[in-house]
Amino acid sequence: MAPVDDSPQPSQPPQPFRIAIPEADLDDLRARLDRTRWPDELPGVGWAYGVPRDYLRELVRYWRHEYDWRAAEARLNQWPQFLTTIDGATVHFAHIRSPEPDATPLIITHGWPGSFAEFEHIAGPLTDPRAHGGDPADAFHLVLPSIPGFGFSGPTRETGWDHLRVARAFAELMRRLGYERYGAQGGDWGSAISRELGRLFPEQVFGVHLNLIPGAAASSEPTAEELAALSPAEQERTLASWARTKAWLKEQQGYADLQSTRPQTLSYALTDSPVGQLAWIAEKFKEWTDSRDRPEDAVDRDHLLTNVMLYWLTATAGSSARIYYERAHAPYWGSAPEPSRTPTGLACFPAENFIVLRHIAERSNNLVRWTEFDRGGHFAAMEAPELLVGDIRAFFRQLRKS
Repeated sequence: MAPVDDSPQPSQPPQPFRIAIPEADLDDLRARLDRTRWPDELPGVGWAYGVPRDYLRELVRYWRHEYDWRAAEARLNQWPQFLTTIDGATVHFAHIRSPEPDATPLIITHGWPGSFAEFEHIAGPLTDPRAHGGDPADAFHLVLPSIPGFGFSGPTRETGWDHLRVARAFAELMRRLGYERYGAQGGDWGSAISRELGRLFPEQVFGVHLNLIPGAAASSEPTAEELAALSPAEQERTLASWARTKAWLKEQQGYADLQSTRPQTLSYALTDSPVGQLAWIAEKFKEWTDSRDRPEDAVDRDHLLTNVMLYWLTATAGSSARIYYERAHAPYWGSAPEPSRTPTGLACFPAENFIVLRHIAERSNNLVRWTEFDRGGHFAAMEAPELLVGDIRAFFRQLRKS
């Protein structure tokens, strides 16, 4: 594994960046979609064996003939974007400064299979609450990076890019931008990275807001003794957490096992077939969201496809999967998380993959806020942006007043 450079790095001014995908790449995508070789399918099985063919055919038809990448590209280019090199890796990020001069700096990190485009619906309300019916005192200067290996931060060129190394790189990014004190927010891998930012750099990171806490769900069947020590409500939540974990291990763990063991082998199929890349991601948007029959029950179809495009157009299916491999092969894998003393808030959405247990989360996190919502899932910024924005505002307002 490549050594991590923890020494202060010389300032390298970030270079402005605009998304400008060559038309030839879009022509290639259209041609590949037209030449899709479709597999057979068992009748009447729905989503049980994976993405249904009829659903995917319709989604591909829409992608080919109705989805407008240039419109999505123009929307994303409304955000000032930059590239810089940190610890040998390209880091792409959007830097959206608030019109409020005293705004709080906040770095928000996506996960897999997400991207910085996840935050399209929350960036405006967070940076300019005055224009969105909010209190200008709740304004944030936003930094929205792409994780090394993902999208325009990819591919990575060496081993060792686990979430710890990403956290160190993002701390360096915030230093280069001149932010001495800031908050962090994230879900999925972004939650692991944001938590580590707070743990490793408590003098800089004054608060961490998460919509998932890694390793805080039930990982084994609770004993009678363990349950007896909990309140009735936490007992019920613990049993529900274990039931969801069991279901995950039986039905949904496969993608992570592949990406943790053979990401390179997987990458050939996903980098060569846009329909394969779409299916690989669309399945997760169905299974991990607060949806009924299809991902679009929870997430706008165009928003989903823009997210897929950021993997396809940058050919980063393989390099984005490597973060799973690096974690699974790191010496700390399987051990309890190192305690963090940075004030932490958790927004719990009911369709999240894992049910976080407060009595476990509190063992290694300084929890100062816990909010449970009645809707939403894993992609909170896309599914329930107003709920996520409200909780982020309330959490950091609480810290500013303390």
